[in-house]
Amino acid sequence: MAMSPFKFLQEVRTETNKVTWPSRRETTITTIMVFIMVALSSIFFFAADQIIRLFVTFLLGIR
Repeated sequence: MAMSPFKFLQEVRTETNKVTWPSRRETTITTIMVFIMVALSSIFFFAADQIIRLFVTFLLGIR
């Protein structure tokens, strides 16, 4: 089932022409949404970590 490199690259080019690529605007909006979700997740996990830390220090009587 070996295929010549030339034929393989030709088929790859044919398939990439069939792909519907996102527009510049769609890519920008998606990137901004990812950064917003990362920021919100960071804030959530920071707050959860601080609450758990306070609870554990209270239980163990540290400080």
